[in-house]
Amino acid sequence: MASKSSAEFYGNLKEMSPIRAIAETIVNGHSVRKIDIREAYEMAKNQPGVTTTDLPINPEFVRLHKLPADAKVLNDCHGNIIGRTAKARRFYHRLNPAQKNKLEGDFREAAWQMQHYPLIKTEAILGMDPDLMIKATFVTTETDVVNLYNWLLNFAPYEQLREQYEKSPSLPIQDIILVAFNEWTCDDPFYNNVGAPQLALVDEKHNVIVNLGMRYFGERKKGTLTLAWTSGIRIGMAACHGGIKEIDFTNCTDASYHKLGKRSIAFYGLSGTGKSSHTNSHDNAGTLPAGFDKVVLHDDAFQIDLENKLCRVWEPTLFDKTDSRPPDHPDWKYALAVMNHTLLEMDGKRIPIGLDTRNSNGRALLDRALLGKYVNRCAFPKALVWLMKDSVLPPVLKLSDKNLAIAMGAALMTQRNRAENVTEEELNKLVFEPFANPFRVYELYRDVEAFLHVAESGADIYCFNSRGYWKESDDVLEAIPLKTSLTLQSALLMDQLEWESWPVLPGAMIPTQASIDRILPGYYDRYDPAKRGNMDKYLELLKDRFQQRQDYLQGSDLTERPELQQAVVTALKLNI
Repeated sequence: MASKSSAEFYGNLKEMSPIRAIAETIVNGHSVRKIDIREAYEMAKNQPGVTTTDLPINPEFVRLHKLPADAKVLNDCHGNIIGRTAKARRFYHRLNPAQKNKLEGDFREAAWQMQHYPLIKTEAILGMDPDLMIKATFVTTETDVVNLYNWLLNFAPYEQLREQYEKSPSLPIQDIILVAFNEWTCDDPFYNNVGAPQLALVDEKHNVIVNLGMRYFGERKKGTLTLAWTSGIRIGMAACHGGIKEIDFTNCTDASYHKLGKRSIAFYGLSGTGKSSHTNSHDNAGTLPAGFDKVVLHDDAFQIDLENKLCRVWEPTLFDKTDSRPPDHPDWKYALAVMNHTLLEMDGKRIPIGLDTRNSNGRALLDRALLGKYVNRCAFPKALVWLMKDSVLPPVLKLSDKNLAIAMGAALMTQRNRAENVTEEELNKLVFEPFANPFRVYELYRDVEAFLHVAESGADIYCFNSRGYWKESDDVLEAIPLKTSLTLQSALLMDQLEWESWPVLPGAMIPTQASIDRILPGYYDRYDPAKRGNMDKYLELLKDRFQQRQDYLQGSDLTERPELQQAVVTALKLNI
């Protein structure tokens, strides 16, 4: 499915937003020079703040992009800002007319400033499956060329997928435009200012992202990906900030597993909940049967095609933190680029050091091949798993009621911790991130409707607690080891569990003692909800957590769909 240019998309050109019109005018300026990934690499090596390391770029990518045979990983150090800046975001379609008018004027002024610099542009394809491809154009200054180079690495240069793209059927979506201008100046309290003004302008209805005064690559990557996810939503798909893998049982040594066929499982969770551990685990801690085969779609971003019952991937790369990867870590052989890394001379070579030694949130672009075998599309998920650090929940719940299942995803939560130096009252307040997607720029009800469709199409939905289960208090918990959760994942895939109702939460089920103890001896006694210490306090906290979930959804834009809101809020009522 190919996206459309503005001239193709807008039957009436007056329907184009002023933001897109300004962006198009910059892109189509006669002095803007179009470059490819090879020229971008050579230019980026000379950009201030960028250093050529002695770490080779993954050879497969070198060949794919026809980079110099001796191409090395570039380290780009951004300065004070080493992460995404939520306070800089302005959502064009959420503003009142006066604010829109102001933003349009300020963007025009920024465009005027920008055109006093040498400008470059490039084109990429988002989507590795020929049936879901969107063209994107990135225009910026020559002083920002390393971000343009990394953006091409992160997605796919247009020429690489030109043939597949041009053969793909037309999509009722505009091409994406990304505009970046690091040198922007504007003394206006309307914009975030950290030593200099910053603006991340989002026009999701017209597929434009603008980064002004922002050097961090993550703004370019996630901004572009946000528009891809949103485009998928606009054509009836489900946007997924999660990981998904597919297990093939058809060649298992034990023929009794062959009937399971191929089954995919998806994981949604915030940082530290185990999303990557579950997606990337090779054999679920040895609990998958001999002879299985595994492929990964992606560990961070994909789209569920509800009409064709498939999942499709947007990117060929990973954008990972490197705080736990020392210089001898095997993942470095998949490296493409790094950001905000310490550089040390080691054995006569200039080596990037992650481990967050220079600053927090050191990042690397890595070839998706480090996940093992990968594919660009996989089967419709057999199972979706919400990963939550909620001490009142058992290690696994099957959410058999579809409204409860979607309510738990829409109210996916995390908690503050004592390291954040907050009050006890703040510690008890849940922080919600629906479907673990902080990049949603459209109404929540659209996600709720999409995931209800996923559930109605046959996916089973579960909740895993990855924090620990109440033992005597919210601080004294029964540990839930990762191996236990991985074993549960395998059990779900292989239909090894039988279920019984959890009486306090209608529509939720826990494993029966007979079925779970065959797999994890002693599990039932250890995690039986009826055996929690200080039961009165446990139930009090359970009620509080679910009341917070209800209150959150009551205060959301689900009010625009009253029947939908009532269904999911009602499903969260406890039977206590």
